[in-house]
Amino acid sequence: MKYALINSVIYTKYEVLRDFAVVINGENIEAVIPQNELEAGIKTIDLQGNNLTAGFIDLQLNGCGGVMFNDQTTVETLEIMQATNLKSGCTSFLPTFITAPDEGIKRAVKTMREYLTKHKNQALGLHIEGPYISVEKKGVHRPEYIREISPEMKDFLCENGDVITKITIAAENPTSQYIPDFVKSGIVVSIGHSNADYETAKAAFRKGASFATHLHNAMSPISSGRAMGVVGAVLDSDIYTGIIIDGVHVNYGNVRLDKKIKGDKLCIVTDSIAAAGADPELESFTFEGKTIYVREGRCYDANGTIAGASITMMESIKNAVEYVEIPLAEAIRMSNLYPAQAIGVDDRLGSVEKGKVANLAVFTANYEVIGTVLNGEWKANSLS
Repeated sequence: MKYALINSVIYTKYEVLRDFAVVINGENIEAVIPQNELEAGIKTIDLQGNNLTAGFIDLQLNGCGGVMFNDQTTVETLEIMQATNLKSGCTSFLPTFITAPDEGIKRAVKTMREYLTKHKNQALGLHIEGPYISVEKKGVHRPEYIREISPEMKDFLCENGDVITKITIAAENPTSQYIPDFVKSGIVVSIGHSNADYETAKAAFRKGASFATHLHNAMSPISSGRAMGVVGAVLDSDIYTGIIIDGVHVNYGNVRLDKKIKGDKLCIVTDSIAAAGADPELESFTFEGKTIYVREGRCYDANGTIAGASITMMESIKNAVEYVEIPLAEAIRMSNLYPAQAIGVDDRLGSVEKGKVANLAVFTANYEVIGTVLNGEWKANSLS
């Protein structure tokens, strides 16, 4: 099917266009052209002056819509997560499976492989967060499962690099010696849940780690002018990093400083769990055997430890603009283009350009998502 999206403000990649149309043919963007050059008789969808951009890409999503991938490791769970994502303009994501026994990790990989045979350009592969991390920076990860990788599991992960997109490990965990092997298998290695010193973290980046998981959270901080920790190593390296902009995980002032330093290597992630996009009455749920409580938008365990977020990508962009003072066009790039580049899918996703997959989001000046395009198919939320 061929049609055109008209009457919108288009955030393409680096340009902001008005009076242009996005022509969609099948699953792809056929052209971005002035509206007055549209062929006669083409079907059009009037976006009523709202914002149009590439769909958002969340590189760290544990759950949403009332479900958790760790606790319901099924294709159906991923489909529920995707349906929830679309309501907030997120068209693609990395389902994130946290620290668990080997059999749980293997089940997650099997589920991801099954999902990918059914769905394109939505869940983009698995993000395994742990168990090869630091007990000192475990967050809500269960300490009894934190360990060094076994030779058998190392081979298993490398053999399944086609469905494992990213893995988070601690720089000081002995598993870090295998970073080159993971990278060779096509897996993006991210440093996170790490209590390493600056030198150890920098060594991990030299081995090939190219990402850092939720900057500032669950990593050793810059504690003095002499001790820079993992945070200092991330800021002093040309790697990508995710950051949670919910006002709970990281002070907005820190996000502002991080943006000045990291530039186009800073990606918005939600790290969200079941409460995101779920029934507002949800008070608790289970996450890898733990009860997680939800109070006033905060998620925490019985010890009061922050347990993921309850924010959406669209809400994150709003916070970035209104509280961090990042221009909207740049906040959008932090949510689609830079994440796509970080995991190497920017050849087909992350921007509005001819030839790219038509995964798009439409939202109002008040950050209300009114519709998405998924693999070329328009889905209205509440277009009036």
